[in-house]
Amino acid sequence: MKFMLMRKADEETEQGVMPSAELLHAMLNYNQRLAEAGVFVNGDGVRPTAEGCRIVFRNGEPEVVRGPFTPAVDQLAGYSILEVDTLEDAIEWARQWPVEDGHGNVTLELRRYYEAGDFDLSSVEEQYQRQLRLPTEMNIHLSFPGNCREAMAFYQELTGGVLEALIPYRDTPAAADVPADMTDRIIHASLNIRGRRLMGADMACGGHEPMQGSCVHLEFTSLEQAAAVFDQLQQGG
Repeated sequence: MKFMLMRKADEETEQGVMPSAELLHAMLNYNQRLAEAGVFVNGDGVRPTAEGCRIVFRNGEPEVVRGPFTPAVDQLAGYSILEVDTLEDAIEWARQWPVEDGHGNVTLELRRYYEAGDFDLSSVEEQYQRQLRLPTEMNIHLSFPGNCREAMAFYQELTGGVLEALIPYRDTPAAADVPADMTDRIIHASLNIRGRRLMGADMACGGHEPMQGSCVHLEFTSLEQAAAVFDQLQQGG
C-alpha cells in the first residue's frame, strides 16, 4: 500500500521560516531510517502558499487565485510517500516523526493512494491494458567478474544510497550449481538511490562481458557535486 504522509503547514512554514540545523539533522536521520527500512519512496518540503496559486474552474473557465491562503493549518508544508503493508505500519512511521519539528507541535495527515483494484475498469479495459505494459520501474543491472561486493560498496559510499541487498550464491538454491569458489560471490545486489536501483551480480562460468556502448546517467543539482563524483568514478570506478 502506498500512503502520502502530509506535514500540515503552520504560521512559521507559511512565513518561510527555514529549519534549524538541529531539525535538518533530525529529518535527514528520519528519512534515512525510512529508506533503510525500504518504505521511503520520495518526499519534499513545499514553499509557502504566498509563492503559489490555485487554478479554480468556474463553469469550465479557469481562474488563477494567488496565495497566500488561510488558515495555515489547512495548507501543506511537505510530504513523504511511504510504501508499507498496512495503515497501521504507516501510522507507526508517522508516530516517529522528529519531535524537533514545529517545536513539538505538528499536524500530520495520512492518505492512502487509490489502486487499480479500487476501480471498475471494464469500460476502459483496452486503454488500461496499454498502460499496464508500462513497467513500474526501470533500473540498471551490471555484471561483474567477481568483484561485485567491492564495487557495490564503492557505489554506496560514492552516492550515499542504501545497499538493500547483497546476496551471495551460498544463500540460494543456485549454490549447488556453481563452482565452490563462487559460493561467496554475489548473485544479487541492489543499491537504492532515491527509489531507483543500481543492481548487479557476479557472473558464473565466464558469463561476464565488459560493458560496451553503455552509459550510466547520474543527475545532480550542482556542477561541483557532479564533477566530484565523475572524478571518483574515473579512478577505477
